Amino acid sequence: MKQAVEHQSDILVIGSGAAGLTLALHLAEKSKVILLSKAPLSEGSTLYAQGGIASVFDEGDTIESHVSDTLIAGAGLCDKSVVTYTAENAKGAMQWLINCGVAFDKEENNTADSSASMPYHLTREGGHSHRRILHSADATGKAVQTTLQECALAHPNITVLERYNAIDLITTRKLHRPGNRVLGAYVWNRDEEHVETVKAKFVALATGGSSKVYQYTSNPDIASGDGIAMAWRAGCRVANMEFNQFHPTCLFHPNARNFLLTEALRGEGAYLRRPDGSRFMPDFDERAELAPRDIVQLVLSIMK
Repeated sequence: MKQAVEHQSDILVIGSGAAGLTLALHLAEKSKVILLSKAPLSEGSTLYAQGGIASVFDEGDTIESHVSDTLIAGAGLCDKSVVTYTAENAKGAMQWLINCGVAFDKEENNTADSSASMPYHLTREGGHSHRRILHSADATGKAVQTTLQECALAHPNITVLERYNAIDLITTRKLHRPGNRVLGAYVWNRDEEHVETVKAKFVALATGGSSKVYQYTSNPDIASGDGIAMAWRAGCRVANMEFNQFHPTCLFHPNARNFLLTEALRGEGAYLRRPDGSRFMPDFDERAELAPRDIVQLVLSIMK
């Protein structure tokens, strides 16, 4: 009979995207961390993110403007205090990524739109009134993911378990003990095809969303809501489940997997058109009239 496999760590981080990797790297400064990855380490939503990340780097931009743009785009659903906190700390977070080695694009030459005080090339995406998007070509997620996972793999206090599915959280309540404290998790070793146990003083869920429950989505297959389900079974409150990401510009082909067309296309002024060339977004939002260029021409130029 095969002996049960048991892992022990101070902290178990379930999820290996930007959130899980960032958390693991910070916690590993003082603790032993196990990082659980459902698939190969890079196979998550972060890798496929294209356009870039918003933060106020331009001296002509302000935190107040970033907050205002976000609240407008949120159509009254945003918590202003959370938006403000995020906008105020965005530059510091970006600087941390830069210090980790993420190579965001820089201005090649000083022009009217760039100066020595703004070395990074900033683009503009939909909903923003200023250029505040730092990017790495048009594969920013890949740059972030690959850089952070290299840092994690090299860290002496981080153990990475790839191709492990988290099955359920272990709690004192489920073990018929007092209280409801999380003690670890049961995980499925996909290569060995057996269940293993991870014991930890603390468990963090960084498993992403559940958009793959829908038939059409640009999210990867592993975005199946496992972490949300585990949290609910452990007794956590689940809310805001209607907020799944549906990218507004997704290229459909009947014989290929859907993929998103970068948000930067519309941010730089692209149009959305029907096959006959007519525009359709003005039928739903009068502000769509502000877009000055044709998305089809931009996509064709990129594909060349």
